[in-house]
Amino acid sequence: MAEFSVNPKRFDPYKNFKFRIKWDGRYVAGISKISGLRRTTEVIQHREGGDPSSSRKSPGRTEYEPITLERGVTHDPEFENWANKVWKFGAGPGAEVSLKDFRKDIILELYNEAGQLVLAYNIYRCWVSEYQILPDLDANANAVAIEHIKLENEGWERDHSVPEPVEPSSKKS
Repeated sequence: MAEFSVNPKRFDPYKNFKFRIKWDGRYVAGISKISGLRRTTEVIQHREGGDPSSSRKSPGRTEYEPITLERGVTHDPEFENWANKVWKFGAGPGAEVSLKDFRKDIILELYNEAGQLVLAYNIYRCWVSEYQILPDLDANANAVAIEHIKLENEGWERDHSVPEPVEPSSKKS
């Protein structure tokens, strides 16, 4: 029988509000929202002439959907710097794209309520396909100004070296 958990007392799924993103070996400050990791594999249907009326199905191409990162607007230029590696206005012919380093591998980390790392995903060959520096501005609103980047990627995988943590207890021994 397979063992699924080193913590048989945990029945609750992990929450979606404690996470961090890392690229270039550093955590990126202030990210408040990340879209889900999603992949889709096309279905190829085929049949032979002598087969019954039903078709067979097999997997085709797999596509990884873009990931959107959002954060409040600050003076931190991380989003802008990366977006400028893909296209920088006024850089001059041949310098608009930083072909050497416009792609980055990033790490998405998920934490439990106690702040312990529980899951990590490596997301490969990301690049910025959309950048919004400012949202619509409204003098009658009461909201945080949010910037976002959309990251195209070529796949992701779970980092299996991250173990399930032993959760802390507030009981006195």
